[in-house]
Amino acid sequence: MFGGGGMDPRKMEQMMKQMGIDMDELDAESVVIVTEDEELVFDAPQVTKMDAQGQETYQIVGSPETHQVAGGDDAELAAGDADAAEADADTGIPDDDVELVAERAGVPPSTARETLASVDGDLAAAISELE
Repeated sequence: MFGGGGMDPRKMEQMMKQMGIDMDELDAESVVIVTEDEELVFDAPQVTKMDAQGQETYQIVGSPETHQVAGGDDAELAAGDADAAEADADTGIPDDDVELVAERAGVPPSTARETLASVDGDLAAAISELE
């Protein structure tokens, strides 16, 4: 976000305070994100809470387990989507993550999926490796 590579952490913290940004590490045991058709469960994630001028933002770092929510749209998958879902089941990498990495790094989805699998689903690491 700030490109502070090599910057002294105390100086970075001081600069952030001057800009009205407070950061706190949370001791989270798990985080669950529920979407329309799946749950993402992060066990023992690294969670950072950032308060910037009254706006709270949470950053979650970890590898989630994906669970289908009852009543999902599995029956409505088209033939092309079924192949993608099958690849997703093999690697455990959500298609949305693959699309995001492919778009950000400017690579084909197959390359993005392979890289995500090699870095255990870490989006930032995959993008960084491909750029």
